[in-house]
Amino acid sequence: MIKKVVKSYDYPLAVVYILLTIFGVIMVYSASMVTSIQVYGYDDPSFFFNKQIVNLVISYIAFLFAAIFPYKILKSNKILVTIVAISLVTLIGLQFIGSNINNATSWIQMGTRSFQPSEFVKLGIIIYLAAVYAKKQTYLDNFNKGVAPPILFLVLASFLTAIQPDFGTAFIIFATGAIIIFCTGMNWKNIFRLIITGVIMVVIFSPIILWKKDVIFTENRLNRIYSYLDPFKYELGDGLQLVNSYVAIGSGGWKGLGLGKSIQKLGYLPEAHTDFIMAIIAEELGVFGVSFVLFSLCFIVLKGIHIGLKTKDPFGSLLAFGISGMIGIQTFINLGGVSGLIPITGVPLPFVSYGGSSLLFLSVSLGILMNVGMFANYERMFLHSERKIEEIPNHIRSIPSVDR
Repeated sequence: MIKKVVKSYDYPLAVVYILLTIFGVIMVYSASMVTSIQVYGYDDPSFFFNKQIVNLVISYIAFLFAAIFPYKILKSNKILVTIVAISLVTLIGLQFIGSNINNATSWIQMGTRSFQPSEFVKLGIIIYLAAVYAKKQTYLDNFNKGVAPPILFLVLASFLTAIQPDFGTAFIIFATGAIIIFCTGMNWKNIFRLIITGVIMVVIFSPIILWKKDVIFTENRLNRIYSYLDPFKYELGDGLQLVNSYVAIGSGGWKGLGLGKSIQKLGYLPEAHTDFIMAIIAEELGVFGVSFVLFSLCFIVLKGIHIGLKTKDPFGSLLAFGISGMIGIQTFINLGGVSGLIPITGVPLPFVSYGGSSLLFLSVSLGILMNVGMFANYERMFLHSERKIEEIPNHIRSIPSVDR
């Protein structure tokens, strides 16, 4: 039994995850060694590297636990109620006790370390929607009963995240939920009704947005948009990050300047070890370094989609689609901001950027994906073959073998 379970795990997925996180730790050290002293005033250039090592060890333990923990237990009503309660309480509580970092009250300070609850919410939304819609498979064609109720939690969680304000994470939460809903198998009529409902809600809330436009569209947020449209016009202000990101990417070329030899990390590019770590990778390791990260993340996303397609259990299938979708969306938002394709939102690069909360919950998510894939492989390779043997008539199975 145990040997069959061990054989059923998707080891290439685990290997890519480990390689990508180790690569991330190396790049965090390279990108932050000067920043630690010059910007943050620490005496140790390996300050962020040491903290990320601790984050990585904790994340590996969480990944291993999630990989062996039967994912089907997550479908229980008690766990789902706990997820909803913790998500709403923490998101509402952030409005009062959240620490303001980079103009957003998205963090809870715990001594020398900080925790970002929205990372838990991203995973919680996936588990909740996957479980609820898996249970509603028999009446998904009923919009009021089978489709609409779970969406209230998705919309509320996205809204509470957006007003922190953290629009990047809010978009990831909402888009991930939309992917799960799209993959439930509901008919196109209900999908069309969801779109119409969304448009109506936008129209209804438009007067409120216009009324509170001075609160919502602050000067800082508008400057982000202006600097996105023309970063070189604001290169001494809000366009500083994007302009220096362009310089870093352009300087790397095919081979890069060499590991540890980045110029932009010497105080020119803010947040080089977090949101803009890909720019440093491009500068130091060139196309080859960028390709390694992109191929690794694409492999993880495509593996997740493959697991979702081959899993017969609706809950496991929706979990796989949701997790792979979340990783793919977060990757796009990060790279889009670094390259100037979309406005900068402060979203880290999955498994590579510095940060404990993001790495921890992404690792747990990948562990759950591994567990879903293991169950699917086990059922296909062993249970299916055992059922075939059981289907053989007894009088045939009782025939003695003859040595030839």
